[in-house]
Order: sequence, then C-alpha cells, then structure tokens
Amino acid sequence: MSKKLLPLADGEDCATSLVAEPLSEAEAAGLAGVFKALADPVRLRLFSLVASHAGGEACVCDLASSFDVTQPTISHHLKVLREAGLLDSERRGTWIYYRARPEAMAQLSLLLAPQGAAA
Repeated sequence: MSKKLLPLADGEDCATSLVAEPLSEAEAAGLAGVFKALADPVRLRLFSLVASHAGGEACVCDLASSFDVTQPTISHHLKVLREAGLLDSERRGTWIYYRARPEAMAQLSLLLAPQGAAA
C-alpha cells in the first residue's frame, strides 16, 4: 500500500506540523476541506465510530442505529469522509464497509503535534 498524504486542493500533499512551519496557501486550502468534513458533528462521530469499531471497519448497517438520521444520510456523510481522504471503503455484496485510513490519521496527528513532537 502506498503512503498517501492528505490530499490538497491543487494535488500537493501536506506532511508538516502546524508549529514546525506555516502552511502554504495550497496546504491550507486542502486541509480546510479535511477539517470541513470533520466539522460536522455527525461526521466526526461517524469517523470516530469507524476508527474504533471492532476489527477496524464498519458497515452502514453497524452505524445507523447510533444516529437519529436515515441510512441514506449516514451513507452521504460516509461518502464525504471518504472523499476527504479520511476513510477507505470496500463493497461486499450489498453493503459497503468503511475503515479509517491509518496514514490520514497519522498525518492529522503530525499536523496537530506540539512543537518538538513532530519528527
């Protein structure tokens, strides 16, 4: 598996800490999309549920009962998280299973690492 970095608007990648050096305009624009995807409370909770689910992956059928929204709405939110580069998905029969992208989680950790903690 290739190590993809969080996607940015112009196709560049971001692999720096906010405190190590200022973000470029392109990095900020791209990361804004990632943070926008996580800024919705339902999506943030979905991301957390998928990342912490037993086996590291979850299906819409596993997640829908945790929310007071319809399954199509859950699917839409999962699609937004996938398009932001935070989740991967795999179709199995009629269901799509989602898993958090470890490299995306690592990059978010690096981006938010305090000074001196970034490698």
